Amino acid sequence: MKIGIIGSGHIGGTLTRRLTALGHDVSVANSRGPESLTDLARETGATAATAEDAVRDADLVAIAIPVKAVPDLPDLSSKVVIDANNYYPSRDGRIEAIENGATSARWTADQTGAVVVKAFNTIESGHLLALGRPAGDPARIAVPVAADDAQAKQIVMRLVEQLGFDAVDAGGLDESWRQQPGTPVYGTDLDAARARAGLAAA
Repeated sequence: MKIGIIGSGHIGGTLTRRLTALGHDVSVANSRGPESLTDLARETGATAATAEDAVRDADLVAIAIPVKAVPDLPDLSSKVVIDANNYYPSRDGRIEAIENGATSARWTADQTGAVVVKAFNTIESGHLLALGRPAGDPARIAVPVAADDAQAKQIVMRLVEQLGFDAVDAGGLDESWRQQPGTPVYGTDLDAARARAGLAAA
């Protein structure tokens, strides 16, 4: 699959490493420009790109950036976009729609016109890098996946499974608050059964 990743920090860089290792054709971009991604590109075989080039022909886009930077993204209309972001007012400033009850994923969808799938926002980057396990392994970690579009959700859930994690259906975008910071599934490395219980209990 041709995947564009915007963000080269903890999660974006880790997704670049893991997805290229699985054989996906990855282009990675950040706010500092392709020249700042030379080392990551050399390490992984990914293509260092501008954000516009990373998403242009991508089958799937992943964003792992501060939420406040979402309005500055290139055109993502109708693209399937994995939203791995988390809203932190101390970093992002107050975003009124989110403060008034919208999930950050819903706000991102509204801002971009993308088909948004919330995933990879609950797992620590080091665990995403190193703790993937075969299906059926009792140590396998669950990753909640929320989306309104069933087909897009299935694409991302298959990718989660390919990376070595159990994909747990977390409902639609308006339910994705159940996997936001401060909830039982955030940063807790639960197995699938406990992740489902944590989403329900949030």
